[in-house]
Amino acid sequence: MSSHRTWGGTIRKLWPKEQEKFRDHLLRLDKESRRLRFAHGVSDSFIEEYASRMGEMGSIVYAYIEDGEVRGAAELKKLGDTWGKEAEAAFSVEMAFQEHGIGTDLMGRVIRAARNRGVQHLYMSCLAENAKMQTIARKHEASLRFEYGDVVGEIVPQGPNYFSILAEAMDDRAGYLMAVLDITTRIPKAA
Repeated sequence: MSSHRTWGGTIRKLWPKEQEKFRDHLLRLDKESRRLRFAHGVSDSFIEEYASRMGEMGSIVYAYIEDGEVRGAAELKKLGDTWGKEAEAAFSVEMAFQEHGIGTDLMGRVIRAARNRGVQHLYMSCLAENAKMQTIARKHEASLRFEYGDVVGEIVPQGPNYFSILAEAMDDRAGYLMAVLDITTRIPKAA
């Protein structure tokens, strides 16, 4: 995690039942952030369909959550039917929450998750003008190359070890507890 954090939320894995939080985050992205995230303009209906398949796509989604709302998300998607050699990463952070190290911390979680699943090549693609994403990729030692107006970054995660697996398990345990507590705070109290 970054030592320069100036934010008050937490980063944790989103569980399949939380796809509405993911959807709401993507819907809140401004037009330019949506274009940078999906490499083209997308409609609200596209986002609703995309988010509804969060658990079906073989994705792991980490989220930055502040005041019960997802304000940033990072997805790790397997390429193929099972976790194997290659996976893809995608990121989005709402405009008001950018420039605080959230994207960098989300990327670190995705790299660790890829590492723990035996992924040997983690790809991320972004538009050539997405300098913020390229900066984050470089912080994590990605090799970047230009392809047809896009930038493709490749990160080669180290293999899993006891500490990386334990760190993810501890994060999952704490994240699950936070998700349960968040759900219980939204249940109306009986009069």
